[in-house]
This record gives sequence, structure tokens and C-alpha cells, in this order.
Amino acid sequence: MKIHRGTREIGGTCVELESAGKRILLDLGLPLAASDLASTPLPDVGGLGGGEDRPLAIILSHGHRDHWGLIPKASREIPLVMGRATESIMRAAADFVPEAIALDAVHYLEHARRMTIGPFSVVPRLVDHSGFDAYAMEIEADGKRLFYSGDLRAHGRKGSLFEALIDNPPRNIDIMLMEGSSLGRLSDDGTFPTEDALELTFADRFKNTAGMALVACSAQNIDRVVTAYRAAKRSGRTLIIDAYAAEILKATGQQSIPKPSTGWSNLAVYVPERQRRQLKARGIAPLVDTYRGFRLWPEQLAEQASRSVMLFRGWMMDDLDRANALSGASLFWSQWDGYLAEGTPGAALRAACEARRIPFEVVHTSGHASPRDLKRLAAAVAPKWLVPIHTFERHRFPRLFENVKLVDDGEWIEVGNEP
Repeated sequence: MKIHRGTREIGGTCVELESAGKRILLDLGLPLAASDLASTPLPDVGGLGGGEDRPLAIILSHGHRDHWGLIPKASREIPLVMGRATESIMRAAADFVPEAIALDAVHYLEHARRMTIGPFSVVPRLVDHSGFDAYAMEIEADGKRLFYSGDLRAHGRKGSLFEALIDNPPRNIDIMLMEGSSLGRLSDDGTFPTEDALELTFADRFKNTAGMALVACSAQNIDRVVTAYRAAKRSGRTLIIDAYAAEILKATGQQSIPKPSTGWSNLAVYVPERQRRQLKARGIAPLVDTYRGFRLWPEQLAEQASRSVMLFRGWMMDDLDRANALSGASLFWSQWDGYLAEGTPGAALRAACEARRIPFEVVHTSGHASPRDLKRLAAAVAPKWLVPIHTFERHRFPRLFENVKLVDDGEWIEVGNEP
């Protein structure tokens, strides 16, 4: 086993596994600190550019760019494995997001359904995460067993999956690769608010907003969109989404998730002018015809403002300005606060709100497990070795967990050796 990136950072995750001369990769992410794709090299994995020595497969744990972002630079000869909804959501996003890409899987991850790739046996475990259709994985080869946590949490809308993992953990694990994104953000026994708690907070804020409530969150954070929808309904408001969010929600394939289709109330679709032009340029403008009965038009925004919540991004501000729909508005930032750092689009949005005297408040919870829940997971799995990954705080692991082994990027580790 070799971790190419992730032993000292969040993002850019890539793990290479080898058995009987055959190899697979777990994730191939773009580092968070990368300035762009073109200038970011691929990790030093034999055959990643193609050829007979290429890996048998790249398995994507979920659809966040820090786990798939270098795929466009890898050879198309290498088979991709991911969740079916992950593939569908990424395909939908590719029509809207410049850096997104549509990928084709040769096999799909399914919860608890074993698949065989060469000498590797892979059992995916669906997990709770802010990224929809996310998986942890049990991997066995040559009698050695590895468990990769991927990105996960316990406080989201699928928290029961985490509890099921605790109640029925993978057994006899030689090495567990466990994410530690939350370490350093909370106390060692700290926890994050649940999505249910966030729903109540949002509902209270929406009720006390005179005009339109603007929620700045990722449309691909399906849990958060559901939270905003439920909170809007609690407060007697309609959730307004754009075409991008509508297509992402449809791409989940889940009947339980709100979308512009029969049976869903308190939902409307507004297509901003910039997006309308983008769809026309791509030749896919007719997709907005599928929102018939849900469309909200520019001249309706001001009148509907006090009864609405909008899933919002900064570039939509011009539309709301032109429609005179910002009177009494409040903005609720529901993303990682690191995206508000100086020089970021988030900082520019905060400044735009200040210029318009729009109240700006952070209402958010993490997509990653708290230290307390990570302790529960480590204790339940009880691996022979626990190796930190996807963390800036690896030095905290030995104090919090048993049998920790600190490794470095690019270091080969023999799975199954005694600690």
C-alpha cells in the first residue's frame, strides 16, 4: 500500500494498493491547494498515463473534486468504478460547472455488494457524508484486509449508516485508513450540530427574515438542500432553486429527495439570466421545459421574496438587483468558513452583502465526522494499524486513537505486518 497524497493534507487523496503484481487506486483527487488542473502533476503511479502496466481500476469513493479531480489527466484506458448516483450527478454537473466532467463507470459500487477486481475483493459500505452516494470500503487481497473510511460523518441525514457501521464493523482489519478532517477544528471530544438541528435554526431565521432568505450552499450537498427545503416548508416559504440544482436533485434518482416533479410542493425553479444564456449556448435550453408548473419568472421575484428561500450563489445577485427582490433580504452562508478567507469568492459575496446592508450569517455544519465519532469508529473497527489520511492534524492521532502508525506520502507499507 502507498498513500500518494493525504498523509499531511486534506484533499488530493490517492491510495495505491498492490497484490500479485496487480494494482488498483482508491481515489485520484485534486489537492485543495492546487491553483489549477493543468499545472498539477499526476502522482507517481506506474501506468497512470496508460500502457500495459496501468492499474486495473480507479475506485472513486464519492464525487467531491478532492477525490476525483485528477481523473481528466489519467489515461481513459483505466476503468473507473464509482456509485451509480455519483456518475449521474457528475454527468448533470458537467452541463453547468466549468471544471466538472462527465465520467463513465465500468462497475458501480453498491452497499454491501462484493465485487472482484483482479486479486482484490472490494465490499463498499454506503456512509453518511455531505457528498451524496459516498462509500467506505473493505478491501481484501492475499488474506490481508484493509478498511478505507473515505469521507464520512455521523450527524447528517443518513446518520443511521454510521451507527450501522459501528454496530457491524468490518472485522480483522490489518490497516484502517481513517480520515481526520475535523481534527483541529473542534476539541478532542467535540461534536458538530446535526442536520436536524440546522433545520430548526434555518426555520427560525427564515421566519424572522422580512424579505427573501438566501442560502449560500453547494447544490451537490444534497443533505443541506433537503435541510433548506424542510426549513422553508416549516416557515411557510417556498424553496427556489436554479436549473443546475434542479438537475442535480433529479440525478440522485431518489424519490425521497425534493425535485421539480409531481408530488413536490413548496418548490420553484428560477433560471438566472446567465444560466439561461449558458444553456442556450450548450444547446440544452429545452431542459427547462421539464420544469413546467414550477417556473418562477424575473417579474415575480420581488412579489414572492417575503415568502421564499433561494438556494443562492454570488453571481445571482445581479438578477435579484434587477428584479428589486433584495429588500429585507438576509444571507445565510452554509459552507465551510474557509471559503470566506480573504481573496475568495465567499469574501467577495460577504462584501457585496455589506454594501447592500444585507445581514450575513454563517449557519453550517461539517461534512466530516467529529473527533468523538472518529473515536467510536476506530474503537469499533479495532484495526491492527490505524493510519491517518485526509488530515492536516496527523500528530493528534496518537493521542486520540490506539495502534496509530504515521506514514508519509510515497511510502510503501506492507499490509498485514504486526505494528
